[in-house]
Amino acid sequence: MDATLLEMRGISKSFPGVRALQDVSLEVLAGEVHALVGENGAGKSTLMRILGGIYPRDAGEILLRGSRVEIGSPTQARQLGITIIHQELNQVPALSVAENIFLGREPRRPPGLVNWDQMYARAGRLLAGLGLSIDPRRRVGTLTVAEQQLVEIAKALSADAELVVMDEPTAALTVEETERLFRFIRDLRARGVGIIYITHRLEEIFKIADRVTVLRDGQRVGTYTVAELTMDELIRLMVGRQLTEKFPKEDVPLGSPVLDVRGLTRQGLFRDISFVVHRGEILGIAGLIGSGKAEVAHAIFGAGPLDAGEILLDGQRVIIRSPADAIALGIGLVTEDRKRLGLVLPMSVRANITLPVLRRLRTAFVVRRADETALIRQAIHDLDMAVTSPEQIVRNLSGGTQQKVVVSKWLQTRARVLLMVEPTRGIDVGAKVEIYRLMTALARRGVGIVMVSSEMEEVLGMSDRILVMHEGVITAEFPRAQATQEAIMASAAGRVHRGV
Repeated sequence: MDATLLEMRGISKSFPGVRALQDVSLEVLAGEVHALVGENGAGKSTLMRILGGIYPRDAGEILLRGSRVEIGSPTQARQLGITIIHQELNQVPALSVAENIFLGREPRRPPGLVNWDQMYARAGRLLAGLGLSIDPRRRVGTLTVAEQQLVEIAKALSADAELVVMDEPTAALTVEETERLFRFIRDLRARGVGIIYITHRLEEIFKIADRVTVLRDGQRVGTYTVAELTMDELIRLMVGRQLTEKFPKEDVPLGSPVLDVRGLTRQGLFRDISFVVHRGEILGIAGLIGSGKAEVAHAIFGAGPLDAGEILLDGQRVIIRSPADAIALGIGLVTEDRKRLGLVLPMSVRANITLPVLRRLRTAFVVRRADETALIRQAIHDLDMAVTSPEQIVRNLSGGTQQKVVVSKWLQTRARVLLMVEPTRGIDVGAKVEIYRLMTALARRGVGIVMVSSEMEEVLGMSDRILVMHEGVITAEFPRAQATQEAIMASAAGRVHRGV
């Protein structure tokens, strides 16, 4: 590690009714991977948006290589050598991969025309360096979330930045893709690039980071070398308390079959998918990106057409042609992309939670406000949501609170089957435990839960039974007592487990 690259001193920032940051300082060395951690709402994103020129600070100063700088816009940040890979991907879906990577920085030739051949060639080299076989001419909108994340990383690498901020860069990546990213991070570190690494996957910090700064409630708790901390100590610093149980799973007596899918097939995505979920059961579905696991959940919810197969609820065959059909039948979907598919971001907490049950709350065309207010008050209390008011705009909430709003929305429908796709993606360890407790409580009430997850610990820690998918088919089934990480990974790679 080299000299100090970045100093943020005494940074404070307030929004109406909320003090987001108070006297926060951060130092990053050249050639250092510096982790920035804290629960949702701790102030990490606000601090990085100040660094990236999105928010003005109320107090404090920023120094780059010892010189005080003013960063008034993202363009100024880029000119100063700062690149930020945001958790919310900043891409133009209708443009190609290459166009997104070089947007605003397209290679040109006289008389100022875009040099398409050079742009595609450079994009191809960047993608190949990340181990991606994506055509640079392909539209970004056709890529998976994981592929879009890797394209965003390629975009950052193309900018030759001195300081790179990575906000949840592995949230949508497989184990193999994460290891590939870590190799590039180590390469950047060796070249003297400073990296601020934000993640809720705390085990990654111990693999890749040199130091870690902890924020809590908008204030800096401290900065530590990773070598001097244990996982438990880091969690305690983040949440201000000891988490006694990471996976609060309970054994719940299983009831009758509530969901029975038989031979579900959608050409090019999955085929002959059959399984049963009982009342009170959490069925985990694991698999690598591209295995088709999320697509199965979407198809059950009516969000994608089926070419073959049938679905039974409580033993009765049902026809689900749309999400509206699924909701009416008592099926809910917690989507992996909560910002695009799970929430209406410009609307309030109140509006998002009551959206699926407005028919129940209205008389003729008028919503019964007293009933709605009582429902919202109870929902906020039940999930301990960190909101100042039900009228707070969902876009302005932390990731963990947004996820609680999504879950709460489906709880109001009194769903008998809940499909949860990547239920804790992008939320902190404390909020994860709260989601897990909620899942356990729902199971006790007899709800059948299908949990699709890329997080191995989550699948092992919360599932009663685990299915594994590979290239659109189920390759293994494990009871909780027999499931191991090695066996699941082998099955996810295509090795069929005996008994399936």
